[in-house]
Amino acid sequence: MPAIVLLSGGLDSAVNLKRALDDVGVTLALTFDYGQRAAAREAAAAHLMCRLLRVRHRLISLPWLTEICASALVNPQAAVPQVTAAELDKASVTSGETARAVWVPNRNGLFVNIAAAFAESLGAEVVVAGLNAEEAAAFPDNSPAFAAAANTCLQFSTRTAVGLVSYTQSMTKTQIVRLGRDIGAPIHCTWSCYLGGEEHCGRCESCARLERGLRAAGSWEWFHTQRIVP
Repeated sequence: MPAIVLLSGGLDSAVNLKRALDDVGVTLALTFDYGQRAAAREAAAAHLMCRLLRVRHRLISLPWLTEICASALVNPQAAVPQVTAAELDKASVTSGETARAVWVPNRNGLFVNIAAAFAESLGAEVVVAGLNAEEAAAFPDNSPAFAAAANTCLQFSTRTAVGLVSYTQSMTKTQIVRLGRDIGAPIHCTWSCYLGGEEHCGRCESCARLERGLRAAGSWEWFHTQRIVP
């Protein structure tokens, strides 16, 4: 049951890549460039992971998504919201203006369907995505309901009934870090920041979640000792 893996270059997708590789094998990993500020960093991280794990990798450009997207992830003139660790569990913060500021129209839905087309064409039975429980609270396209709905859709839109799987869907970032270390996932190669600077900004929501997860898992120092900046 080989898989097509959606590989953003971040923590969740890195762990799902390694788990899928161990469990079912990976036919192809897909990374998307939709004009996001961190596109080059994400692509470099994904490419490095795939080279280390000997997985075929492909970068797909979606310039038209850039054109229709007003998200702060794409628009360099828009401010990327800054979130503290204490605010991560406050729905009034993460599910409000912060979520709206970084929302990309139908991003996960689009990525899953593109990956499903590759899966059907290449004989892969599943698409693997890095969903997680923390971000599902603010982003509905990370939720179990989204995964279930996508699976229903794929039963009709693919002749081979491609499925959507996420090994981390019910996990927090801390649990994902622990799983990643247990299975030898290339966490040290990841890029999780919304921005594309020389280093993680340490202030955006993605950075804040990564830091909290690493610290809670006792892996903060390990991460910085082992890290390869893509």
